[in-house]
Amino acid sequence: MTVTADVCVLGVGLIGGSLLRALGPDRTFGWNRSPAGAEAATAAGFDVTTDLPTTLRRAAEADALVVVGVPLPALESVLGAVAEHAPTVALTDVISVKGPVLEAVRRHGLGARFVGGHPMAGTAHSGWDAGDPDLFRGATWLVAADDDADPDTWGRVARLALDSGARVVSATSADHDAAVARISHLGHVLAEALALAGGRGGDLALSLAAGSFRDGTRVAGTAPDLVRAICEPNRDALLDVLDECLADLGAARASLAERGTLGPLVDDGHRARRAYEDAQADRTGGDLRPAEVTPGAAGWLEALREAGAAGRAVRLADRL
Repeated sequence: MTVTADVCVLGVGLIGGSLLRALGPDRTFGWNRSPAGAEAATAAGFDVTTDLPTTLRRAAEADALVVVGVPLPALESVLGAVAEHAPTVALTDVISVKGPVLEAVRRHGLGARFVGGHPMAGTAHSGWDAGDPDLFRGATWLVAADDDADPDTWGRVARLALDSGARVVSATSADHDAAVARISHLGHVLAEALALAGGRGGDLALSLAAGSFRDGTRVAGTAPDLVRAICEPNRDALLDVLDECLADLGAARASLAERGTLGPLVDDGHRARRAYEDAQADRTGGDLRPAEVTPGAAGWLEALREAGAAGRAVRLADRL
């Protein structure tokens, strides 16, 4: 039996293309700016065109959940098209920074049925060919809990994430951006710096490079324009954590120069890594019981934020 397509994906690169694959062609249709990407998706059995107005009108007629999967620099033009051709659709996104997206959505008058999203999954590759139906399996998907979040849309976005194999965690857009500056965006900056330091060592250094260099520089393999699109829109939060990191490195350098020791950085960093490992073990081992929530119930947004602050996933009441 054919299921009515209920998800429209705008942009079928790594994340959007993986989402199409995870949900399957019966549930999805979409648009892509690049004809090559649209043709590749079509050849793989998915309904993807380069006609954005027609795709949006179809989404409006079907009341499909529209997922914006374009890079942030392309967001304004896509939202303009949504406002013109499908202004009442349920809307979400998979862009890596939430505050600027939320501001742009509100500027275009699309906030009534918008709930931001961010799957914490990806690779250093891009484009349709980089997609993977299992990309989100076991990953965390942030579904935003901002003050004006529409409960129906929130539930649809959460179900989308769960159907893709992810676990749902919720927080405000501002809290999300502060957090990802620490655990994602700073990592990109440090990976570039580490890769640059290794490269300055010439052929000998690169020939001796092993696991720590490989792992520490993995995301430096990401296309530079994509790194800029990921990190730079989160400027304020990233500046704060860069200042912290530079202070830690400066203190370690001073300690090494004056006393021959890296000081507390190594011990503190080791403890922080162990805390991360414990948190991951709690998540996968089931020690952190998911919070049960009914979107729209009394206090539901506060419950989502409290659960997210504690690192707890969310389980929808109708999926118990």
